[in-house]
Amino acid sequence: MLTTEANQRLTQVGKGTPMGELMRRYWHPIAPTAELDERPTKSVRLLGEDLVLYKDRKGTFGLIDALCPHRRVDMSYGIPEEEGLRCMYHGWMFDETGQCVEQPFEETVHPDGRFKEKVKIAAYPVEELGGMLWTYLGPTPVPLLPRWDLFVWDNVLRDIGKTELNCNWLQCMENSLDPVHLEWLHGYWSEYMLKESGTDGVPTAPWHRHTKISFEPFEHGIIKRRTYTDTTEDDPEWKNGHPIVFPNWLRVGTNFQMRTPVDDTHTIHWHYDVYAPPAGVPAPKQDFVPYYEAPLRQDDGSFAVDYIIGQDTMAWVTQGPIAQRQLEKLGESDKGIILYRRMLQEEMAKVEEGMEPLNVFRDPGSNEIIELFQERAPGVIMKLPPNTVPLPGQWDPATGDISVASTGKHAPVGLRARTTYQAAAAEAGVKLA
Repeated sequence: MLTTEANQRLTQVGKGTPMGELMRRYWHPIAPTAELDERPTKSVRLLGEDLVLYKDRKGTFGLIDALCPHRRVDMSYGIPEEEGLRCMYHGWMFDETGQCVEQPFEETVHPDGRFKEKVKIAAYPVEELGGMLWTYLGPTPVPLLPRWDLFVWDNVLRDIGKTELNCNWLQCMENSLDPVHLEWLHGYWSEYMLKESGTDGVPTAPWHRHTKISFEPFEHGIIKRRTYTDTTEDDPEWKNGHPIVFPNWLRVGTNFQMRTPVDDTHTIHWHYDVYAPPAGVPAPKQDFVPYYEAPLRQDDGSFAVDYIIGQDTMAWVTQGPIAQRQLEKLGESDKGIILYRRMLQEEMAKVEEGMEPLNVFRDPGSNEIIELFQERAPGVIMKLPPNTVPLPGQWDPATGDISVASTGKHAPVGLRARTTYQAAAAEAGVKLA
């Protein structure tokens, strides 16, 4: 177990805290690019800082302080102009660097005045990659935005899911270092719920008892491996495992789960999925990467646990805003969590000593595409095509539904606009099963 002080050190993400300073060494996803096409301003809270993301009329993205320094009003109601974001209250305008570039009345009264040059607010760089907008809140020089494989692959379809959680980010991440919950939460408990609901004729997800688990640090984080009663250590699933990408992502198949700390007690959970077209079907061109809200709760306020990630989010949120790790009783199945906490502590110490932490990229040559290992790709780096169809509990770009989950149900989610495989298949003259 951790002491209360050690728990605070791992969970607090504000500026000046050890974890907050570590997290500020990384680029974080802040919005789907398509969202700014629908409305060019958006309130963003990240690592305890309140900000406004905007897209000006030239197409430049900016992320600046949420409040105008003049009379402290909310800039998310501002007006995007050619050169930046104008405050709707008195017309002051700021560019993407946070510099005030226009003060209409002051410049009318004092045409030669230089007051605006003295006014500058917090601003952070914004870049676009893979249909998402990213920002970096740390010190200069700014590192490269990592070009992980899922964001830069060709001939695939992508979509982005988002869930807002009222719990600390670490609860989400520690779940990824816990293989054994798969057989109980997503297997045994799902079967129990299915039986209790009286649902007949729907196959349940297979579940197996773990016989061995293993965790190994690698250049980008930690590899998680497991075996069941019907597998051996020679099995490809064991040899490859799947990676936890430091500091706050999980990679499963062709999906990134990114856990972005909003503040100490809130997290944005991003689902980034990539799908390969069926054989003989070219991936249709996506004019934009669509996004959706993954359900957290049902209409009656209970958790939406009829799909896999919904079951996970229930487990995270019910631990409370910040899990009281000083009260936990860890067992043999928790050695991955212990390793991950140790890695976090080591990387925080690096930052405190003025060193660069894991997964900060500076060399453009090694950042063209950063490829990861994947289960079901024995002995090779992930150059195989991604899954043609979603795994249970994932979003399906062809139907617009979350695919059949372990309870046998669907969780439909509203869809804005999407190019589907069906259209591409029809154009290619390929009949889909």
